Amino acid sequence: MLEKFLPRTEFESYEDFKANYKVNIPENFNFGFDIVDGWAKEEPDKKALVWCDDHGHEKTFTFTDIMKLSNKAANYFKSLGIKKGTVVMMILRRRWEYWVCAAALHKIGAILIPGTLQLAKKDLVYRAEVAHIEMFICVNDNYVLSQVEETEEEIDFIKYKLVVDGDREGWICFNDAIESFPDTFERPTGDEATHNTDIMLTYFTSGTTGMPKMVCHNFLHPLGHIVTAKYWQQVQENKLHMSISDSGWAKFGWGKIYGQWICGATVFAYDMDKFKAPKVLSVIEKYKVTTVCMPPTMFRMLLQEDVSKYDLSSVQNYASAGEPLNPDVIKRWRDYTGKTIKAGFGQTEGTVLIADFPWLETKEGSTGKPSPIYDIKLINSKGEVCEKGEEGEIVIDDVKNNPPVGLFVGYYKNEKQTEEALGSGRYNLKDVAWEDTDGYYWFVGRHDDVIKCSGYRIGPFEVESALIEHPAVVECAITAAPDPVRGQVVKATVVLAEGYEPSDELTKILQNHVKKTTAPYKYPRIVEYVEELPKTIGGKIKRAEIRKKNEEEHYNNNK
Repeated sequence: MLEKFLPRTEFESYEDFKANYKVNIPENFNFGFDIVDGWAKEEPDKKALVWCDDHGHEKTFTFTDIMKLSNKAANYFKSLGIKKGTVVMMILRRRWEYWVCAAALHKIGAILIPGTLQLAKKDLVYRAEVAHIEMFICVNDNYVLSQVEETEEEIDFIKYKLVVDGDREGWICFNDAIESFPDTFERPTGDEATHNTDIMLTYFTSGTTGMPKMVCHNFLHPLGHIVTAKYWQQVQENKLHMSISDSGWAKFGWGKIYGQWICGATVFAYDMDKFKAPKVLSVIEKYKVTTVCMPPTMFRMLLQEDVSKYDLSSVQNYASAGEPLNPDVIKRWRDYTGKTIKAGFGQTEGTVLIADFPWLETKEGSTGKPSPIYDIKLINSKGEVCEKGEEGEIVIDDVKNNPPVGLFVGYYKNEKQTEEALGSGRYNLKDVAWEDTDGYYWFVGRHDDVIKCSGYRIGPFEVESALIEHPAVVECAITAAPDPVRGQVVKATVVLAEGYEPSDELTKILQNHVKKTTAPYKYPRIVEYVEELPKTIGGKIKRAEIRKKNEEEHYNNNK
């Protein structure tokens, strides 16, 4: 399958990969027809999905199964009036129906919006109004269903509400509804046909700096994830790949459907009720998963367990993205498993942008080197390309004349935001990093997260990594706190490991630990202990929320 899209699939070095990786762009590519149905026709018995949950249920689907089920769903959706351009939101957690419905909607040309379980009425009303959502497909969860029902009180253009694996008054049971429809579906032609430039998928950003924006990806987006799957996660054909992600996150698209199926890997989906480290380790051991991807927070939680008790020998590659990966986590995980976690970096707006690719010698704390499909540079405050070692904002160049496959094409129905982001021909991620003499990128933090203290610029990631090395710290967030003398000082908001209690003595120990681990001026002058850190529904730490709280406390104390 890969040979249809890549002139070359194997490379001798990173330099060879960067210079010679190319994607053949097919005419009117459609993931549903060209990948799902394509595999079904080439290898009818090829496994596409192995699914299980916390209640003893397990299902295995071949690509033929997914093809037939998605065809039934497509015929049913079409009977409801769902057509090319119709906007549909799916809130399905990790239910197996997600893969069926996604393939069906792609075949029709409808616009898919994934949503997470945590969305409340106000979130749904905002999303429905901005996107003009006509249909919801939801997991059988009382909170989710009730929030959608309350949304209907304010939104009058929602036409259909479908629930999977359940019955509820006012809802249509998806599983029953598709049964009577044929399992063949002709590829649309004419005005109903999809084109590469049509919108296939949209994500709402996590909204850490304002109201969530609606990120648009066209039908070529899955092809950008070949790099994500094959050259970063290193998935293998016919082997199980596990990414831990709810279907409402862009990370689901990164790790549980597009690149993995193009590469012929079998997606392993564990539909957990709640993340529990021992259970996740047991599942990896039981199913003999080959490749695993999860955010750093989850690796840190796994390391609170005795990892050595589990047989993880089947896993050949670990990958991590979503937040910077602390060096201590990499070292400790390698001590237990003998495997190095491969860091990756990107945004909802794209595919993997920078990663620890297989030809690279891992430098703990580095994000690796740029993907070959993006022209990535670091730009300083003058708009000039940074020198080696100089901090700058990460940008993707030439996005207007030569748009990279996989990169977003704009913000839905918002020409102003789209022009601001892409109009100059250079997309600025607003993330700060620096490049070392070997070409490795080192993440510093979001532009707004960099702390300016007594003339120094301090990136939160380095201080967080230093703190994480101490056994008392499970998680932490480094932010700026207002200071009348220095302007800003470093503050650490800390979640303690079991067996540790907050105290002035522990604060001094942690401060001295940072002074010894990194430059002494970076140590946190303020340490606050909390039960948990505020996070987005995508799992990222809300540093902006912590900064706002710091400013409010400073104002109240100095009235």
